Amino acid sequence: MTAFHALSARAARLLDPEDAHRLTIRVLKAGFGPDEGGADDPILATSLAGLALANPIGLAAGFDKNAEAPNALIRAGFGFVECGTTTPRPQAGNPRPRLFRLTPDRAVINRMGFNNDGQDAFAARLRRRARRGVVGANVGANKDSPDRIADYVAGLQKLWGLADYFTLNISSPNTPGLRDLQGQAALIDLLGATAAARTQLAKARGDHPVFLKVAPDLHDTAVGEIVDAAVRFGLDGLIVANTTVARPESLTGRWRAESGGLSGAPLMAPSTALLRRFYEAAGGRLALIGVGGVGCGADAYAKIRAGAAAVQLYSALAFEGPTLVGAIKRDLAARLRADGFTSVAEAVGVG
Repeated sequence: MTAFHALSARAARLLDPEDAHRLTIRVLKAGFGPDEGGADDPILATSLAGLALANPIGLAAGFDKNAEAPNALIRAGFGFVECGTTTPRPQAGNPRPRLFRLTPDRAVINRMGFNNDGQDAFAARLRRRARRGVVGANVGANKDSPDRIADYVAGLQKLWGLADYFTLNISSPNTPGLRDLQGQAALIDLLGATAAARTQLAKARGDHPVFLKVAPDLHDTAVGEIVDAAVRFGLDGLIVANTTVARPESLTGRWRAESGGLSGAPLMAPSTALLRRFYEAAGGRLALIGVGGVGCGADAYAKIRAGAAAVQLYSALAFEGPTLVGAIKRDLAARLRADGFTSVAEAVGVG
């Protein structure tokens, strides 16, 4: 066990979850994070909406909200890192406590509320960093914004060219009314505005992939509506799915009744089922990123077989520590070979 892993494990046991998270970010910024070293197994190399990835294991938004340590996280072994969610103006988020570990359930509940330093600080950090690996920017809207669609446009305009891809996050349950943007009429307005902005930005500074992150708590007709809107307005893909407001009866952790979004192991089955529905509806027209409950190589492989070109994780790090990434990659490579695949892409959507 490395010194960083030992410190992370001790912090997870003894500190408030949010304090432990901040300590981890500081350690990473100081250069003491894990280093996977060497090249990834060639079987893991893949492409995501035109982005070349050394491996398909990504870090989900929420861990590095302010783009403080993307290079350290790439060095830790991730194939891509998504920073954010970032909003045009800084905001404190919801009152603490707002992050809860459900250790027996391998789950987390959060009601952070897009706490972040704002896009000026986010952009400055991305501008200063030495470009390494694939780093995305997850953009959102301020809680008190009079025009939330304008906030998404502003995020693209501020950060275009500083990140390798962009994610429109309309699926957090912790900003009142945000998920209303997933409704058909509101979604068309949002995607129409962001597509127009993207067209102008691409002409001036080159193009980048744009994804939409959706919630797992969707009504029956939403999958087809979202796919149709995403294709119509030229999105490159979808991230399926964010945290859930559902509370499975199986939860036993002390904090299970807390409000907010539930993530971690209990989300694996429902989010993968939803991913499969999106894959069938998309029919190859959109790249999909599977997120929700990934905690081992088997989970990552299940997402890929359900239709994900790549996967993301976050909550499992709170329980398994930073060596989890390497373990998932090794297991995934072994599973691909055992089933006769020569690449990740061959396994996408095979069922």
